[in-house]
Amino acid sequence: MRSYSENEYAFIGQIYEPPLQYHYLKRPYQLVPLTARTIPEPLYRDAQGRTLPPDAPAAAVALSVYEVRIQSGILYQPHPAFARDEEGRALYLDLPPGALDRVRGLGDFPRTGTRELVAEDYVYQIKRMAHPRLHSPIAGVMGEHIVGLTGYGESLRAALAGREERAGEDRFLDLREFPLPGAEVVDRYTFRVTVRGKYPQFLYWLAMPFFAPMPWEVDRFYAQPGMAERNLVLDWYPVGTGPYMLVENNPNRRMVLVRNPNFRGEPYPAEGEPEDRSLGLLADAGKPMPFIDRAVYSLEKEDIPYWSKFLQGYYDASGITSDSFDQAVRLGSQGDPQVTERLSGQGVRLVTAVQVSISYTGFNMLDPVVGGYDEPARLLRRALSIAVDFEEFISIFANGRGVAAQGPVPPGIFGQREGEAGANPYVYLWRDGAAARRGVEEAKRLLAQAGFPNGRDQATGKPLVLNLDTTASGPDDKARLDWMRKQFAKIGVQLAVRATDYNRFQEKMRKGTAQIYQWGWNADYPDPENFLFLLYGANGKVEHGGENASNYASPEFDRLFEALKDLEDGPERQALIDRAVEVARRDAPWMWGFHPKAYSLHHGWYSNVKVNLMANNTLKYRRVDPDLRALRLAEWNRPVLWPVVAIGAVVLLSLVPAIAGHRRRQQRGAL
Repeated sequence: MRSYSENEYAFIGQIYEPPLQYHYLKRPYQLVPLTARTIPEPLYRDAQGRTLPPDAPAAAVALSVYEVRIQSGILYQPHPAFARDEEGRALYLDLPPGALDRVRGLGDFPRTGTRELVAEDYVYQIKRMAHPRLHSPIAGVMGEHIVGLTGYGESLRAALAGREERAGEDRFLDLREFPLPGAEVVDRYTFRVTVRGKYPQFLYWLAMPFFAPMPWEVDRFYAQPGMAERNLVLDWYPVGTGPYMLVENNPNRRMVLVRNPNFRGEPYPAEGEPEDRSLGLLADAGKPMPFIDRAVYSLEKEDIPYWSKFLQGYYDASGITSDSFDQAVRLGSQGDPQVTERLSGQGVRLVTAVQVSISYTGFNMLDPVVGGYDEPARLLRRALSIAVDFEEFISIFANGRGVAAQGPVPPGIFGQREGEAGANPYVYLWRDGAAARRGVEEAKRLLAQAGFPNGRDQATGKPLVLNLDTTASGPDDKARLDWMRKQFAKIGVQLAVRATDYNRFQEKMRKGTAQIYQWGWNADYPDPENFLFLLYGANGKVEHGGENASNYASPEFDRLFEALKDLEDGPERQALIDRAVEVARRDAPWMWGFHPKAYSLHHGWYSNVKVNLMANNTLKYRRVDPDLRALRLAEWNRPVLWPVVAIGAVVLLSLVPAIAGHRRRQQRGAL
């Protein structure tokens, strides 16, 4: 599976089922079984293969073995890949030449079938991560952890090369024929994954679509000659065991999910946070899901028509753009966001949550001006970090929808500190129970100490000109970039914006020729390691091709990261996180930016809505009251008849003289 973007997850999360999922209601985020019977407990072994106790130190653990036992009786959605004749032979897995001549979609195959989910399907998908044709975005990361996965990719590449040399031979690779030591089938409902070292975050990966099952029959079905030419491919027609299946896929118009008739009926959660019951989020406790039979996602190319249709009731839920923010949200007496009186009167509700993500401005630490680790370089970056007022940015460009970041770890993630302990002392002062950004005068003083008094190089007298590399080019982007120039100008620094296309920008980042850049990161899983690794030296983008876009390489930070990344949450890990964050704040490889805040609106007939920033499979929990929706649609969209009546009357009146004249002419003719 290659999908790794939020808009794709909105669909595949409803179709595919990895072994684990996030509890819909509980916070902090908690893993619970999905297709697995229980959360697997790792078995630790040392370098000699001896079993270690569960509390063994990470340094002693050579291998972590996870055995996942799945539930029996889970069925796949109906699909031609599973279709068989009366004697049990597959109907469509070995199609003869010409069999696809009249086929344009899956509906052109007259028969479908299903079968039970088995452990082998999960192992098959893990093997697919290394398939050289698929280019999985997590193949490199998983290759560092799952035993044998990197070498497995080389074996598959060699096998493919051999088949390509023999003209006309089927190029399909049945991965069941290629064993992988790190992923093995134990029995029909149990599979084993062996991971190097102690890596507790592996459980989070078991909740991601990358670890959803893939039947070999589906792989074989779509690999047949002629399928791709007809757009009969897995990324267009996915196959899973989840509550929904994709029956219409037209990204330029609409996407349609319908209930999977073979879904087993998972019960709605019976527990949550204390306030969930009063909010009505536990009214469906224990009832079988999903509650919605059909979900239609229509593409609106303009924000205004979309917003108007939401107000009319044609859409159940909506985000809030900057243009519609004032129509949707007002601040209460305590500064809390609330829906406007108009929307409140329509029964519209507002749901907010700080996202598990960060939007930041980074410095290229390889750059001779803004990079480096000596004190003047640190002071320059701190001065700029103070000058760029992200609270103002949030207010102007995000309508207040964000929280200024104090470091790399977002709220809601273990390790992030609240209150004064969580404030960045290099950029903020703690005053009256809140963090207050240090003043521009202090930023100017730090800039002078860095060797640039009043924004000029004290050695040459030349003005300090810094470059921001960006892909921004639209009208809204121009306003943001002008604002950024003004922030730098407050301390006498000139900012030159180097706009470019995305491919050129990516090339600059890979080669390390960018100086200052803007970037962001959404959590893969709710663990501080998933954010701190963005500053880990071994993940440097230029040298290692990793996600450390600033190429930050601090031996002190790296040592702390290596010590904390494999620990269980607890006081020891918290202390290491505190020290690592302090080192990063001191060196300032980023202007820490902000954590966006999600705002969403939904009508009163759309219920069981709670923001879950880690779960991708939330549609099954939602409920729609169709009778109430139909009633509101009729109330809000009553036809306005008086203009039609008025126009008709005008037309009739205009005809009166003509009719009278016609009658007079007829009477004269008769006389």
